[in-house]
Formats: sequence, structure tokens, C-alpha cells
Amino acid sequence: MFHVDVTVRGYELDSLGHLNQAVYLQYAEHARWEILRAAGLSQEALLRSGVAPVAMETTIRYRRELRAGDEVTVSCEFVWGDGRTFGVHQEIRKSDGTLAAEVDGLGGLIDLKTRKLVADPKERWKAITPEPATLGL
Repeated sequence: MFHVDVTVRGYELDSLGHLNQAVYLQYAEHARWEILRAAGLSQEALLRSGVAPVAMETTIRYRRELRAGDEVTVSCEFVWGDGRTFGVHQEIRKSDGTLAAEVDGLGGLIDLKTRKLVADPKERWKAITPEPATLGL
């Protein structure tokens, strides 16, 4: 499974001293862009292809608090099915393996000219990604 490492920074904390809830979303998005990069697809190349990923729904389940200096691993796994959408499952784990949060999303791939979801995102990802196996394709 793909993952990136992140260190929780002091300026990301809320008034109680734990990681601000919005930052979990930033960590998850960072991992999603990094998996695309690892698959050989830069943000610029993606946009040149005429499509872009869109988030349609996100659920976060907080399991354990994170504090400044915590080392975490953020995973990213695409979940493919039929239709115009796909899932993304992510876990944020402390360095000792403790699950801090789960992030599940529903996404699509939007055609930048028509502003509509492409009919078969799985096939479009395969067509534009140099290393589609990284995305589970």
C-alpha cells in the first residue's frame, strides 16, 4: 500500500494541543497527490490531459489524538468499481502503528471542458497514468 510520512508541526495544533481537525484532510490530500506523483502523473500533466480529480464526499473517523512532533504515516488506496465514481481509503497511523484516523472518500474525474464526470474514470486513469499499477489498476 502506498504511504507518505509526515511530522505533526506545532502550528497545526488546535487550542487543546492536538492536531486541528482540518489538518487531517490536508494530510490525506497530500498523500493523494503523492500517490499520483509516484504513478508518474504530475499535477501539470493531469491538467494537460483535460481532466482533474474531484472530491465528492469525505468521512473522517478520529481514533487517537495527534500532538506536535508525532511521526505519522498516511496511506492511500484507490477502491475501484463501476460507474462514474471511485473510492479512496486512507489511514493515518502513528509510528508505533496506532491508528489515529481513517479517511474515506468518494471521488470522480471531471472533464475540464464539459465540467462533467467522465463515464469511466478507471479507464481514463489507466490511459493517462504512466504507472497505473501504483493506483491499483
